[in-house]
Amino acid sequence: MNYWLMKSEPDVFGIDDLKSRKDQTEPWDGVRNYQARNMMRDDMKKGDQIFFYHSNCDVPGIVGIAEVVREGYPDHTSWDPESKYYDPKSNEENPRWFMVDVKYKKKFKRTISLNELREHAQVLSDLALLRKGNRLSINPVSKDQWDYICGLE
Repeated sequence: MNYWLMKSEPDVFGIDDLKSRKDQTEPWDGVRNYQARNMMRDDMKKGDQIFFYHSNCDVPGIVGIAEVVREGYPDHTSWDPESKYYDPKSNEENPRWFMVDVKYKKKFKRTISLNELREHAQVLSDLALLRKGNRLSINPVSKDQWDYICGLE
C-alpha cells in the first residue's frame, strides 16, 4: 500500500464535497501537471490511502483521509471543449491526462495545518509538502510520515 497527499482548494472541491457525493466517491480530475499525472497513472493503486489537503485557503492543511478506489484512467474532461480542464492536444485515442477515483474515509476533528507540520520538520524533514518550491498537487507520503501525521490528530 502507498500513501499520498492530494491538494484541493476547498472552495472548488473540499472534503465535505467528497463526503456528500454518491457513494462518497468522486473522480480526481483536472490535474494538469505531468509529474502528478504520472503518479496517478502509474503509481496509485486501489486501496492506497490519501491525506486530503485543503490548499489556497486561510488555514491550509490536512483535513481528512480518502482512499483510491479506482486506479488511473484517462481524464475525459480534457476532451470536452466546454470543460475548464480542456486540452486540445488530448483525445480518446491518445489521452494526455489521467485521474483516479477517490472515496471519503474520514474527516479530521481539526485541520493539521501547514504551519503545524512545519513545527515537526525534524521528524517530517523528508515530507515533500515541506520542501521549498514544491507546488505539486499530489505528493507521496512514507508510511512513517503517515503514521506520525495521523498521531497529530
